[in-house]
Amino acid sequence: MQKAKGFTKSRTGTYVSMAATAFGAIGVAKQAKKARLEHDTLRLVDAAVSAAAIVTGLAILYRELKRLGDDDVLLG
Repeated sequence: MQKAKGFTKSRTGTYVSMAATAFGAIGVAKQAKKARLEHDTLRLVDAAVSAAAIVTGLAILYRELKRLGDDDVLLG
């Protein structure tokens, strides 16, 4: 169980989180496309907010990845 807790704060765990977050963008893109075809403004707004959340999540994960890189003794 300790290994699993440390995995999320590792470089590999951050990459996995970024991939999962980016994978969510596929669903948001499908939702936006369907909303445009159906002229559903509320779903389009929901898709836009979801897309903003994905971008923000990726930015946070990227910052975490850079922080992990700064702590890496082998890179310096």
